[in-house]
Amino acid sequence: MRLLLLPLLTVSLAAVSPEILPGNGTPWQRHAIDATSRGADGVKLGDFNGDGLTDLVTGWEEGGVVRAYANPGPAKAHEPWPQVTVGRVTDAEEAIFADLDGDGRPEVISGTEGRTRRLFWHRRIGEDPWVESSWETLAFPIPKQLWMQAAALQLDGEQGPDLVLASKGEGAAVGWLQAPAQPLDLESWHWHSLRESGWIMSLLPRDLDGDGDADLLCTDRKGSNRGIFWLENPGAAGNRVGTPWRERWIGGRDREVMFADLGDLNGDGRDDVAVAVKPHDVLVFVREPEAGWQETRLTLEAGGIGDAKAVKIGDLNGDGLADLVFSCENAQGDRAGLVWLEQRQDGPWRQHALGGPAGVKFDLVQLLDLNADGAPDVVTCEERDQLGVIWYANPHGRR
Repeated sequence: MRLLLLPLLTVSLAAVSPEILPGNGTPWQRHAIDATSRGADGVKLGDFNGDGLTDLVTGWEEGGVVRAYANPGPAKAHEPWPQVTVGRVTDAEEAIFADLDGDGRPEVISGTEGRTRRLFWHRRIGEDPWVESSWETLAFPIPKQLWMQAAALQLDGEQGPDLVLASKGEGAAVGWLQAPAQPLDLESWHWHSLRESGWIMSLLPRDLDGDGDADLLCTDRKGSNRGIFWLENPGAAGNRVGTPWRERWIGGRDREVMFADLGDLNGDGRDDVAVAVKPHDVLVFVREPEAGWQETRLTLEAGGIGDAKAVKIGDLNGDGLADLVFSCENAQGDRAGLVWLEQRQDGPWRQHALGGPAGVKFDLVQLLDLNADGAPDVVTCEERDQLGVIWYANPHGRR
């Protein structure tokens, strides 16, 4: 299952009022992918079984398991998905698909916080990937950190993929683990620190300077150096000799920035940035044609929603304009944990219901057309009401 890409109409966010008006109050229908453990904490994507459909991986922080989920296709997407527990580790905060040993079969990397503070490689050793006994868990012998985000990238042009990592708290940093010639020689993975950090929320690889390699868009939530910035990749040759990654600031230095997303918000072909900001804001940064970023602040109607957690860019209603999904934490009582903002060509944004009152603490949002109706559905997780890994069916698809 591929992400739905639609042409976007050209708009000028500079001319769009930051005002947000109330809209439709009907929640979307929710479906459970897995609600059998506790504390689902983030959903990442990849084709785990090579069938061309987008699968999911999630760490369950309180449940102590890391699981992969097979996308069953449109006909069965509304049912619980086939799953496998690839590892049992406590305090799992992050999980991604990666093929570190080069056998062509994606495996799983998980990062943990709490008391565990380790980085794990859940490696396939058996033939059947959907049997737990086919998996072993290895720990990288690197200094303990509260590991928050990870991505697999080829950074030095040598060996297999390297790992980009980010953490929070004392001694936190953004950095990368350089893969050795023999990836199973865990002692030979070499750590390179790129930047000290307070509490990294987003770590998004994207070629932001157009030179053909992946830079890193980051949001740092805490500390004196917080805000939204990107780190400029010096290229494979530079990484082999330890060239520093230049820090490029975007904004938000006086705000508590949460999860961000990259996407073309005004249809000009360049990636813009949207970031959820405490308590109930979205900061939108439209990239200028030459250099710099143009900022717009959107303040959501706070009375019926929780506190800002994540934002995702996508055309939800098929009108050619990029909309925003906004997820929340602390959505107790009747407050909503998921809403969406409709961008309109001729006026203020509109704030619509999406998730309803169920759920307290939501996380990252992914957009996938799971029921093949032409409209992107919303995939996320919730870890307080134990809704688990869930998706919401977009009502704007083909009937």
